[in-house]
Amino acid sequence: MSSVPSSVDRRPAPRRWRPTPLVVGSGLLHAAAIPFLVAVPGLRLAVAASLVADHALLTGIGLTPRSHGLGPNLDRLPGGRAGSDRGVALTFDDGPDPEVTPRVLDLLERHRARATFFCIGERVERHPDLVAEIARRGHRVENHTHRHLALFSLLLPGGLGREIDRAQDAIERATGRAPVLFRPPAGFRSLFLEPVLARRGLSLISWTRRGFDTVRRDPEAMLARLTDGLEPGEILLLHDGRAARTEGDRPIVLEVLPRLLDRLEHQGLDPLPIDPPGEEAPEDREALGG
Repeated sequence: MSSVPSSVDRRPAPRRWRPTPLVVGSGLLHAAAIPFLVAVPGLRLAVAASLVADHALLTGIGLTPRSHGLGPNLDRLPGGRAGSDRGVALTFDDGPDPEVTPRVLDLLERHRARATFFCIGERVERHPDLVAEIARRGHRVENHTHRHLALFSLLLPGGLGREIDRAQDAIERATGRAPVLFRPPAGFRSLFLEPVLARRGLSLISWTRRGFDTVRRDPEAMLARLTDGLEPGEILLLHDGRAARTEGDRPIVLEVLPRLLDRLEHQGLDPLPIDPPGEEAPEDREALGG
């Protein structure tokens, strides 16, 4: 495995938080509720019902991974880079896994494909050399929280920041580069997340398709789900960590990935890493052979 790079990139610069119309409207509703209740006590039930409906709406949007109602959300490859007109993104969550991740890396290298790995900070701390190897092979290593808490979306801003910062630190130590992309567990989030990400200069990433490879055991069904009608610009979600296993006790991602890469090549689609909006990768696809 390679050692940690000696040159450390600067951390991403904070960006301005711009609340969406939905978030602004929710804030105005809550600000008006108390004086309205005082002025018109007979409408207390109606005001309470409107607040409950508002919270239900915000919760529903936060549980929809591709939604944009709570803030910016990159759910397709950004344009403006060479090859992106035929590019698709392969993303791998929940790693690194010492059994699965090295074999995923070998498959990607065999097909001259690059990917984006959203890693869990705790696992990065346990396997720093493996994470450094992901980066050495030309893939992006990005932030998937430190502990992958099931209730991550229910944390207050302080808790969100701690989970994100600990993963940032672990990944930067392992790779020499601070992440600039963030994907929350299961894609779930609250209205508190976007301001936390903005202060850290991170961009939220979701996906267009997922293979459900943590629960499904049918490689053919998973391959069809990922590739039927696939178009350039799409982002595919797989898992090198916590992958389900076939009846033969083989991680299903290792059954599907070779066929997926063959299918992409046959369709003339280039597997590319995700670059943040406004950033263009310095290397191109031809550099993968070295």
